Amino acid sequence: MVSETSPRPGIEVRDLTLCFGSRVIFEGLNFRIEGGTFVGMLGASGAGKTSLLKIIAGLTAATSGTVVASDGLPVSGRIAYMGQQDLLYPWLTVMENITLGPRLRGEKADLVWAKYLLERVGLSGHGTDRPAALSGGMRQRAAIARTLYERQPIVLMDEPFSALDTITRTTIQTLAAELLTRHTVLLITHDPMEACRLSHRLLVLSRHPAGIDDSHHINGLPPRAPDDPDLLKSQAALLQQLVRGV
Repeated sequence: MVSETSPRPGIEVRDLTLCFGSRVIFEGLNFRIEGGTFVGMLGASGAGKTSLLKIIAGLTAATSGTVVASDGLPVSGRIAYMGQQDLLYPWLTVMENITLGPRLRGEKADLVWAKYLLERVGLSGHGTDRPAALSGGMRQRAAIARTLYERQPIVLMDEPFSALDTITRTTIQTLAAELLTRHTVLLITHDPMEACRLSHRLLVLSRHPAGIDDSHHINGLPPRAPDDPDLLKSQAALLQQLVRGV
């Protein structure tokens, strides 16, 4: 956990290659995420987005290449990671799942912060429930709260809003944009609207072996209104690119 005034490190991916046997998923990827920016990543299913996120998080090893923080310090220990599955522990309550990080580190949980997040994700009154009592969307909101609880300088999220209905998704997107201001965020999504609404910049992975297009910059600051002209223009161009598979 870091203070809100601490500078956020950027992420530098250098000559990253990933192979599964003879199959090349991506080769020689190079890109940089500036510190304190929110970056959306899109691409066809199977292009390697989740594998790339896990490599950056240190959960999977690349075949070759490196991932470094722009400040020269290790990336590990400064990341909050949310995968596609909520991964809530079924024997813990919702509140215990949200405060899992400090419990594992032997630290005292910040219950005031945890209760605030519980309220903001719309789960007030469910803090003592077990995950089995929650719907899929509620479980995902609990997982989002657990990720936000950590207040780490680098946040990696893999389709964190996918199980939410449209209205709830918009609300939680806005919450994430608010609480992750000035954090370094990489978000995987299949939703062009979501990517353009939340991101300062976009990364688009092409098909195998994946290359990367980092030329998409969106005017204005997230979270953008759904009818924002810059959002609509960027969304249309992005959707055309994704349909072409570029």
